This record gives sequence, C-alpha cells and structure tokens, in this order.
Amino acid sequence: MDGVIVKRSEINAKKPVTLTIEITSDFICPWCLVVDKRLDRAIEQLKSPVKIKRLWYPFELNPTMPEAGMDRKTYRSNKFGSWEYSQALDAQTMQAATHDGIEFRYDLMQVTPNTLKAHRLSWFAELEGKATEMVERILNAYFMQGKDITDVETLVKLAAEVGLNADKVRAFLHSNEGVEEVKALEEQAASRNIRGVPSIKIGRETIVGAQSVDVFLTALQTAVNELEAV
Repeated sequence: MDGVIVKRSEINAKKPVTLTIEITSDFICPWCLVVDKRLDRAIEQLKSPVKIKRLWYPFELNPTMPEAGMDRKTYRSNKFGSWEYSQALDAQTMQAATHDGIEFRYDLMQVTPNTLKAHRLSWFAELEGKATEMVERILNAYFMQGKDITDVETLVKLAAEVGLNADKVRAFLHSNEGVEEVKALEEQAASRNIRGVPSIKIGRETIVGAQSVDVFLTALQTAVNELEAV
C-alpha cells in the first residue's frame, strides 16, 4: 500500500490543548508574585500536554495614590498604625513565601507606587505578545529589587529587558494611551465582583488568594481534562 504509514500511537496521540488562565492582580500585591511562582510550579507538574495562555487583568489596590507614589514608610505607617507593625506584616509575607524562591527586598523599597503606568505597560505588552514576561519583570523588579515602578525610565528599562522597543514604550508612557482601556478592564473586574487580588480563573473555577501549588495543580488538571473531553 502506497503512502505514509502512520503508527497507531501517532493516531491516538493527544494534541496539546490550550488552557487560558485569567489573572487579576496588582503590582503592589506580594501575593500576586507568590501566585505567579506557584502557578509555574503547578504547570510544570501537569500530566497532560497543554499550552498555557495567561491573560492579565488590572486591579489598583490604591487607585487614589498620587501619580508619583508616596514615601513607603510614611504611607505604611499611616495605613497600619505604625512602621513596626508594617514591618511585621512584611516579615509574615517573607516567611509564608519561604519555599517559593522569592527574596523579598522590602529594605530597598522607598516608594509605595501608583500602579496605573505599570498596568498600562502590561496592556501595551499584551499587544506585542509579551504580557506575561512584562508583568513578571515588573513584579520581580518591585519586590525583589526595590525598583520605583512609578518612574517612566525605570519601566522603559524593564520593557527593553523583555524585548520591547524602548523608544515606543517611552512615548507610550508619556501619552495618555491605554488609560481608558485599563480603566475599562478594572470596571469589568468590579462587575465580576472581584474585590481583591490575586484572583485566578482556571477553567470554570475561580481561586482567590495565594493558595498552595496543589490547589492550583488540581484546578489546572480539572480544566485540562474538561478541554480534552470536548
């Protein structure tokens, strides 16, 4: 018989499905960084071949924050009653993320930022197919390097590091482009009753907060199984 011989194993082989994960987050939320790391570990443990697409949605925990941000010690002392209590909360975060490969550098942070520019940049990066790389770079820069993510030139440098054109990013951030779009996405989150972050939608399940790797793995596998059954 002429033609290509196809092995039975090749006929029955599963083609990778694409699973879309919707993540609503803010760049000043340490648990959003923790979730990203735990999701990575859960995805690595999946037993099924799968392509993952992450969609990032903005949420501003401090929408009235001045554009340039505020001195972190002053802001946190006022918010939590004392600088000592603020530092205790930071220590709790560091302890909870001991096994997540995150070295929080709260000691380097000088500013509690307004995150609108960072959200606009991640929106811009989505247009270039680099949203996940951009979001992760900003989160790491803020929490692990103490970078001021309100500063345009800081964001331009981070964007260049993930392969975006620095001049285009600079011009974009100095404009008002993306503001309406980000605000509209934030309103969509409110309409879905999202009141805090991180909020992660995996298949038909929405997970709130920095749950364990096992919780994410179970949700991921369930969603993949449902996709494969279609």
